[in-house]
Amino acid sequence: VVLAAATAVALVWANVGGSYDAFWSTELGVHLGGWGLSLSLATWVNDGLMALFFFVVGLDVRREFTLGELRDSSRALLPVLAAVGGLVLPAVIFLAFNHGSPAGAAWGAVISTDTAFALGMLALVGPANAPRLRVFLLALAVVDDIGALTVIAVFYTHDLDFLALAAAAVGLGLIWLLQHLRLWRVTPYLLVGVATWLAVYFSGVHATLAGVLIALLMPVFPTRLQDVDAASHIVHLFRQAPVARAARLARRSIDRSVPMNQRLSDLLAPYVNYGVVPVFALSNAGVKLSGEMLSAALTSALTWGIVAGLVLGKLVGIAGTTGIVQRLVPASRTAGLDLPRLAGVGALSGMGFTISLLVIDLALTDPRLQDEARVGVLLASALALLVAWAIFALGDRLRPLPIPAGTVLPRPVDVARDHVRGPADAPTTVVVYAALDAAYRTRTAEVLRETRERLGSQVRVVFRHHATADADVVTALALEAAGAQGRFWQMHDAVVARAGRPDAHALRGVAAEVGLDVDRFVRDVRTAAHLGRVEDDNLDADAAQLPPRPVVFLDGRRLRGPVNSYRVVTELRWDLEQRAGAAPGA
Repeated sequence: VVLAAATAVALVWANVGGSYDAFWSTELGVHLGGWGLSLSLATWVNDGLMALFFFVVGLDVRREFTLGELRDSSRALLPVLAAVGGLVLPAVIFLAFNHGSPAGAAWGAVISTDTAFALGMLALVGPANAPRLRVFLLALAVVDDIGALTVIAVFYTHDLDFLALAAAAVGLGLIWLLQHLRLWRVTPYLLVGVATWLAVYFSGVHATLAGVLIALLMPVFPTRLQDVDAASHIVHLFRQAPVARAARLARRSIDRSVPMNQRLSDLLAPYVNYGVVPVFALSNAGVKLSGEMLSAALTSALTWGIVAGLVLGKLVGIAGTTGIVQRLVPASRTAGLDLPRLAGVGALSGMGFTISLLVIDLALTDPRLQDEARVGVLLASALALLVAWAIFALGDRLRPLPIPAGTVLPRPVDVARDHVRGPADAPTTVVVYAALDAAYRTRTAEVLRETRERLGSQVRVVFRHHATADADVVTALALEAAGAQGRFWQMHDAVVARAGRPDAHALRGVAAEVGLDVDRFVRDVRTAAHLGRVEDDNLDADAAQLPPRPVVFLDGRRLRGPVNSYRVVTELRWDLEQRAGAAPGA
């Protein structure tokens, strides 16, 4: 919505008065002694701020390839090859319209997808129950952008400075070294990153390429529990003695516990989404829409070449490539990535806005041709959105997607069977699938305890097993053996309170502490008397494709993302308010 509003403002501004071009051509310089860099405001936006945009997108893609859906090469293959199909076919279609004419130089304007626009529109018109579509589009768009930026570097760069290119390569090497050394402070990366951007800019290559390349080198790895525990300990010491040095150490320890990639992505995303990208739209979408110009554009092979390349070329290139890949490589088939949904993404990829406008400025010098090309880009973006909406709507009607596994609670709560803590008729329910491993004992159990403390009789907590390791199965059997004697939650709390994972001897001691018949307890555990109960929960978790870490469901829906007591309590209270508002007479 913000992007669309910025585009509309740019169009109005460009057609009212003459201040639009004058403002964006204003020079802004940075000088230090005899060295200086002076660029127009439009160039600062296109080469500087947009490098930040591509940096944030690159962070997302690096994270997905390292930790997310795309770490499996068979799944990464699909968006990568789809991006190639979406690069080649649009260019071929455009050249079919404009080969041999001066406008033919703008073929690069149809090969790239505007990542921000496409992701935003996917959220508006795409299916709600296909979360992998966003990851697919993100990966496709970044490969697409890297390809487009490479095209700019090769075909639209006329004067290369090889010394500056070498300096840029050294800068990227230094960033790789910093991340290899696991340096966690932002400042060294910032200094080397700015120097690398300057080197890329002076090399003659479009400077936005630096943003992607630097982002792909940012450290990313799973959060280590020992780092989180260390930060928690230092914060605890700060709480005991809140002095400046302890505050500084607490901030550093918290920063160090979160990988650089995740920290920067979380920090920069709001500024990029609501600042950088709208400013880019404001500075590039201003086309003077006079009747004469519109008439010329609507009869121009350049305009319709861009429309056909972006709308038809992207749709057929991406959908056709993915169809071929999924047929030849069965492992690339994934739930939610069927042909109707992939065709919808292909249509959305026709929103070429960002790099399309960049290429138009680089490829065309005639202002008349530039305006015709910009009209083509704007028209193609609108048509691409309409086509995508129609494809998604037809797909949902003719071939609706099932609810993804693990999105909702695998089976309803049964108070006669489940281990329930709190009033059986409480209005809200928290169900957790977990093993009593370190993550559960030190994190999730605390969240559940604080949730019960804050909501009291308004919540009930249900524990279900998801024990995959042998030691976790033994602990689960011990819990069930205690449950057979009416002491499930007492055993649960005693195990959670102990430091480290209890072995068989320690479990026997815990059983005695909570008042169990120890001989019966030991016999039940040794004979696996209640293994069927544990396996029933495990089968639910496996069928729902739940990860091995603790998974929480709130009132039947899975809680994704960070799980802390504030978020759990807030969402449950929201559920209570919704029910109160929906009650008759409320």
